[in-house]
Amino acid sequence: MKKKGQTLMIAIVAAVMIFMAGMLFVNPLKDDVTSSRTTMDCTNSSISDGAKVTCLGIDIVVPYFMWAIFSVAGGLVIARFLL
Repeated sequence: MKKKGQTLMIAIVAAVMIFMAGMLFVNPLKDDVTSSRTTMDCTNSSISDGAKVTCLGIDIVVPYFMWAIFSVAGGLVIARFLL
């Protein structure tokens, strides 16, 4: 087996492990986001503009976290194709 093929397989296994480890953190992160939204009373329409922006920032945490996981895992595999 060629060395490039071996490193690619190791990169795929490492990427899957990073993906799985990252997905383990999503459920506790969603719970924290829900409790933060409840504490800040984000469902109330009469909160200040700053609080509304903070609520939007809290809501975007989970998608950004998942995007970061996909980027790191995918970048690891793509880097092995290029090297």
